[in-house]
Amino acid sequence: MAKILVPLCDGFEEIEGITVIDVLRRAGCEVVVAGVTDGPLSATRKTRHLTDTLLTDAVLNAAYDAIVLPGGRPGADTLAAHQGLRARMQKQHADGLWLAAICAAPLALDKAGLLGGKRFTCHPAAAQEFVTGPPLSGRVVVDGKIVTGQAAGSAMEFSLKLVELLCGSEKKNEVEKGLLF
Repeated sequence: MAKILVPLCDGFEEIEGITVIDVLRRAGCEVVVAGVTDGPLSATRKTRHLTDTLLTDAVLNAAYDAIVLPGGRPGADTLAAHQGLRARMQKQHADGLWLAAICAAPLALDKAGLLGGKRFTCHPAAAQEFVTGPPLSGRVVVDGKIVTGQAAGSAMEFSLKLVELLCGSEKKNEVEKGLLF
């Protein structure tokens, strides 16, 4: 069973965060939802959400098969600025483990220096902010152990691609069938 870290903070995009959590849990993955701050979080559309735990050093030092960042603003900016998360993503990358980000959250990968020479996608509104080069226009892009998604509208495809990569095609097909996707 794959273990995945999904960090959340105020201003995350609901569809991107919750879809990832839901679909990966349907696949049988252990998903650790960690809040940057304590208490209920307010997402981009002002819905309120609880996390499993705080994003502390203990959580960041645990082993994960993947770290998945939801987008939304200002959430993606908060994740990009979090030094502990940045260091953990750099270690994840160095260890050859999965990193994934959707919408504006690939900016966190870019600011951590992890997108150099990689193909990636993001929300078009964030495209001009990348220092490593222009994104592709694809809905979901995989390059090595980095998966990026374009926006809330591609959250289901992004999540199912993560299931396929982490759990295999058979599990992806099973989850997809159950979702009638």
